[in-house]
Amino acid sequence: MCQKEVMEKSFGIMYRKSCASSAACLIASAGYQSFCSPGKVNSVCISCCNTPLCNGPRPKKRGNSGVKLRAHMITTALLLKLSLLFLYR
Repeated sequence: MCQKEVMEKSFGIMYRKSCASSAACLIASAGYQSFCSPGKVNSVCISCCNTPLCNGPRPKKRGNSGVKLRAHMITTALLLKLSLLFLYR
């Protein structure tokens, strides 16, 4: 089977994808049910599947991209203002 672990840490989400026997995967999945709280730090969720590519690609990173983009835009605007200031001195 395909086994996927999703671990939510304070610094982000970690993924571990592997192959496991049906019994091992189902035991691990059942054993971690009490630790699976999506969206909460220190959550660990394990899922099992058995079709081709069923544990699929990693979801696209969401994180703080909006904060980085705004910071980049502010920096660009400040540099533009400084350039204009020196240009029209």
